[in-house]
Amino acid sequence: MTREQDIKNAVEVLRRGGVILYPTDTVWGIGCDATNPEAVSHVYQIKQREDSKALICLVDSDARLQRYVRNVPEVAWQLIDSLKDGNGKPTTLILDGAVNLANNLVAEDGSIALRITNEPFSKELCYRFQKALVSTSANISGQPAAQNYCDIDPVLLEAVDYVCWSRRQEHKPHQPSSIIRLRSDGEVTIIRK
Repeated sequence: MTREQDIKNAVEVLRRGGVILYPTDTVWGIGCDATNPEAVSHVYQIKQREDSKALICLVDSDARLQRYVRNVPEVAWQLIDSLKDGNGKPTTLILDGAVNLANNLVAEDGSIALRITNEPFSKELCYRFQKALVSTSANISGQPAAQNYCDIDPVLLEAVDYVCWSRRQEHKPHQPSSIIRLRSDGEVTIIRK
């Protein structure tokens, strides 16, 4: 299957409110439409995770990120610009003032975790879908994240509506993203290096 067909299939499932397994710029992810509360609930069920723990979302661009955060602080743009060369570790930003997302995806304090992906497959998937995409690690809550397709628990493979074909043959180490909390008042906290 071509990458283009794989992305087309995944987007069709996402538009129907389905859940997919897909390769990202970090580990394999469980994904759904970040604006669809029913799809987000299904992801929490699959992961066996409390919905009080917010999930990360992927977007393909600065412009798309701005659709989901009321006021992006200047320090966030500086950090995003510093990561654009692709040399830095993928970094997720937790930002205040989440808007236009499923309410069960937003943290109690109104924040959301977003990452602009530069990895070709997930970037194209986000671009074609035209919305934020949930990107939580492909594992049951409390178990290790699936670095590669071969690490994914068979229970997860059965629980989702579509499993992407791209990058299934990879066998190399992948790490979760760094996570940085940027508050609207300028306070910066490193959650995960």
